[in-house]
Amino acid sequence: MSVRLLDLRGLEPPQPFEQAMEALADLPPGGGLSLLLDRVPWPLLRLLERDGIAHRHLIREDAVVEVHIGSA
Repeated sequence: MSVRLLDLRGLEPPQPFEQAMEALADLPPGGGLSLLLDRVPWPLLRLLERDGIAHRHLIREDAVVEVHIGSA
């Protein structure tokens, strides 16, 4: 299983969403995607939920938001 890490911190909307969607489209079967973000990406989380894609997110003590998608 491979997990791709994308650091999307410091990007202005909608760049984090667009880059996450591009990476998600390229995700191989059984692969995972981990995102580092400055804020909780509610539109992305709603889309993942709607499409039944396994994911979880957490807010670290340093305020960085981690989103793990698929096998990540």
